Amino acid sequence: MNFTGTDDYVATDELQLAVNAAIQLQKPLLIKGEPGTGKTMLAEQIAKSLELPLIQWHIKSTTKAQQGLYEYDAVSRLRDSQLGDDKVQDISNYIIQGKIWQAFQSEKQAVLLIDEIDKADIEFPNDLLLELDKMEFFVYETKEIVKATTRPIIIITSNNEKELPDAFLRRCFFHYIEFPDTVTMEQIVEVHHPGIKKELVRRAMDIFFEVRKVPGLKKKPSTSELIDWLKLLLADDIPADILKDKDVKNAIPPLYGALLKNEQDVHLLEKLAFMHRANR
Repeated sequence: MNFTGTDDYVATDELQLAVNAAIQLQKPLLIKGEPGTGKTMLAEQIAKSLELPLIQWHIKSTTKAQQGLYEYDAVSRLRDSQLGDDKVQDISNYIIQGKIWQAFQSEKQAVLLIDEIDKADIEFPNDLLLELDKMEFFVYETKEIVKATTRPIIIITSNNEKELPDAFLRRCFFHYIEFPDTVTMEQIVEVHHPGIKKELVRRAMDIFFEVRKVPGLKKKPSTSELIDWLKLLLADDIPADILKDKDVKNAIPPLYGALLKNEQDVHLLEKLAFMHRANR
């Protein structure tokens, strides 16, 4: 079992090495990196490449660790008891399997994605330490122990919104996805826009990386935003000449709304362009 990327996902040698090391060590793979660098998509592509089922658990600020294991639906049981339903005698009818339970009980080894773990409460990772370490947990309502039939491949993503506990980090294999360089970015663009004009890509990427270098940007444009921008440039049939000799100091890029996501950054580029023209 060896991950080498897919036709839809450009994985660097370092990322491939990290994925395969985590699989070999049977440890969760903790992935960090700028938003838009393909952290969530990685789990999807690992499942696709290795032909394994994918179970996704997208974390929100209100998500509790217990929900990943199971939930007891006491409200439904109370309602059914009031209606005289016989199934209330078996409490297991009201146990709802969480994503971790589903991954543990999968007939085939599954890829379990725990996406954006840093969105949850600071205690969230610690609350899963024992379960992810021992690959089992106890269901108090039914007095049963749920054990992993096959140890899942666990991918955990984080955007660094919160620091993760040291005890949790010790149990993970860590990899930081560096922002793609020009060569890697060209490969990524080719995957999403096969056969795209090289000149258009070259000039668009020059502008893209120039924008990322502007000091004081609140949000740097990401890989996904470059892909969206190129899609718009193609849809509007904008010729490469329009981008010729463009510099963020001279003018705002065409269709900038795909690259810039807040008014502060737009105003910053407008200010730089005005200052540059005034100094000529």
